[in-house]
Amino acid sequence: MKTPRANNAAMPELPEVEVTRQTLAPALEGSRIQSMELGKPLRWPLGIDVARLQGCVFGPLQRRGKYLWMPLLHDALTPAASASSAGGLLMHLGMSGSLGFAPAGSLVVAAGPHDHVRIRTNSGVLTLTDPRRFGAVVWSEDLATPPASKLLASLGREPDDPALTAEWFHEQIHGRRAPIKQVLLAGDVVVGAGNIYACEALFDAGIDPRLRAERLSRPRAARLLQAVQHTLAQALALGGSTLRDFRDAHGMSGAFQDQARVYGREGLPCTSCGTPIRRVVMGQRSTFYCPTCQRR
Repeated sequence: MKTPRANNAAMPELPEVEVTRQTLAPALEGSRIQSMELGKPLRWPLGIDVARLQGCVFGPLQRRGKYLWMPLLHDALTPAASASSAGGLLMHLGMSGSLGFAPAGSLVVAAGPHDHVRIRTNSGVLTLTDPRRFGAVVWSEDLATPPASKLLASLGREPDDPALTAEWFHEQIHGRRAPIKQVLLAGDVVVGAGNIYACEALFDAGIDPRLRAERLSRPRAARLLQAVQHTLAQALALGGSTLRDFRDAHGMSGAFQDQARVYGREGLPCTSCGTPIRRVVMGQRSTFYCPTCQRR
């Protein structure tokens, strides 16, 4: 019997980034930057002198798609004055990145060869570790101006957005000749359905990943959207997926991959019908599906 295998290029997706946001927020929000150290260059330059960020305070952390937005505030000059915006840091974990946080007073080891950004605050040390260096940390005045606005412009709707209705979803995919899995991965309709989650959602919806998006009927499109939303919610509840590098801000692994019904299970029996799971390569990504349960 074949052993389960997964795509070794799996990257942090929406659930992993949201888990990171949730684990970082209590410690980071309200903390003051003491220094910022940069290692090897990442995908894009920071875009600001690190000295200008010293003394800034982190505001409420936000997530948009797979990006983390960390707003920064200048301290108020007087108790009666309100803090002014100092822009913010837009972070992307790339293919293999993770953010770790060491609380103040804990042992902080020297930066390793894959630690590319280290932010020291009065509450602890935040480190971005990224072996492949496809991640990024860029400063932007706000989310509505470049570079943030440019990076976020092509993102689709969030899976919990009330405007993401079955009717709207069907309208967006209708007329697209690309395979439905590739449409999900593009993220310009709905964000978050990365490789593992797209495979699982398509299995739950009973849809062959190779089916052209334009051929999905309204009922099947509605079923797929529901499956995507359910899969992402389940992944978030389980702390995301850990296939290689991902850990949350406290160093904990995700557990969703242990619940996967098709992803990484090539040759193993389908949990529903017993048919061996198949693997095909689509867009340079491994795609797993059941040829019996998932129909074109």
